[in-house]
Amino acid sequence: MQSIIAFIVVFGSIVFFHELGHFIFAKRSGILVREFAIGFGPKILGITKGETLYTIRLLPLGGYVRMAGDDMDNIELQPGYRIGMQLNDKDEIEKIVLNQNKQLPDMLFLEVEKADLQKELWIEGYDEDEKLVRYDVARDAVINENGTETIIAPYDRQFNSKSLGKRAMTIFAGPLFNFILSCIIFIVIGLVQGIPTNEPVIADVVKGSPAQAAGIAKGDVVTAINGKAIDSWQELSEAIQNSPKKEMTLDVQRGEEKAQITLTPKEVVVNEQKMGQIGVQYSSPMEKNPLKAFSYGVEQTYTWTMKIFELLGMLVTGKFTLDALSGPVGIYKATEEVAKYGWTNVMNWAAILSINLGIMNLLPLPALDGGRLLFFGFEAIRGKPVDRQKEGMVHFVGIMLLMILMIVVTWNDIQRFFF
Repeated sequence: MQSIIAFIVVFGSIVFFHELGHFIFAKRSGILVREFAIGFGPKILGITKGETLYTIRLLPLGGYVRMAGDDMDNIELQPGYRIGMQLNDKDEIEKIVLNQNKQLPDMLFLEVEKADLQKELWIEGYDEDEKLVRYDVARDAVINENGTETIIAPYDRQFNSKSLGKRAMTIFAGPLFNFILSCIIFIVIGLVQGIPTNEPVIADVVKGSPAQAAGIAKGDVVTAINGKAIDSWQELSEAIQNSPKKEMTLDVQRGEEKAQITLTPKEVVVNEQKMGQIGVQYSSPMEKNPLKAFSYGVEQTYTWTMKIFELLGMLVTGKFTLDALSGPVGIYKATEEVAKYGWTNVMNWAAILSINLGIMNLLPLPALDGGRLLFFGFEAIRGKPVDRQKEGMVHFVGIMLLMILMIVVTWNDIQRFFF
């Protein structure tokens, strides 16, 4: 149960933040957002607030923000349609009823001749007296079809009506919010757990080592090496490793006292490389500092971003195969393992996964956010958008290929973990 809860919290938070980025920037751009969904497939829970339906769906494999102007979004009233209408106090149509025989209060009927529900917002047709009439349509009018209500989307509220910059930012905001989430998680870890100070403090001394023979003690702080000041364990470690069988002098602070110790690192071979070693151990003290916690969050996000890019490079160059990739099953099993070591480790894992999702979505592949941004790049160069039907076909093919990849990766995960 703990593993299931951890997986739902981790994966759900990452997907939610990703879609929240799309949602916020779509709303800021004036785009009508029809649905904010977590998951795919059949709807489990749905709540309508304002003009947006918020849903949780059966398959927890992602989410989406459905914006006005998407394919199959707009309803067209063809000549000959018989519709019911309700008017507001300005005599504008506020509700259009399709395919419903039951008459609502104050409903008027019209046989449609012509209609524009996107730009000029009007409907023209023959009333019950067979007289040709024309009504304006309210910008927030609702279409009721078989009991389901949909708000109309004037063209200026559709995704494709917005400037290239607003469209690109709305798409880029999803991955951007994944990096922001990662940064926030690392900051919280820094505030709660503290930040490693990385000070050159000796945590312990190995018996029989050059350090013990020279008189180095637990708790000593190394302040200089061969007269050169240092302030981090990394500097101390690199200096020792680079000096096998070479005498060196360490300036040490021991309480209120200062000492100068001379020793010679012994030579060890690691991966066919000769390195120095003196036999000391490191355990970084933790410091709770809000300002340093903020910088820690940014630094960790950057560090893990670079590591994931390195792994992608290895995948492209063939150093990794598809067998090394994991899907939802692999993520669940990894989350199950991480959850054994406490919620701090789960938070760290969530931050890394969030970065990974952000990077994956920025790859210039069809159907991903990066693929859509690539088409926006073509639009910027050409000065006009790519034909929407051609772009839609490319994204459709991309979705099919991604589904195949997901099936292969999931099957590999099942074989790896259960057989």
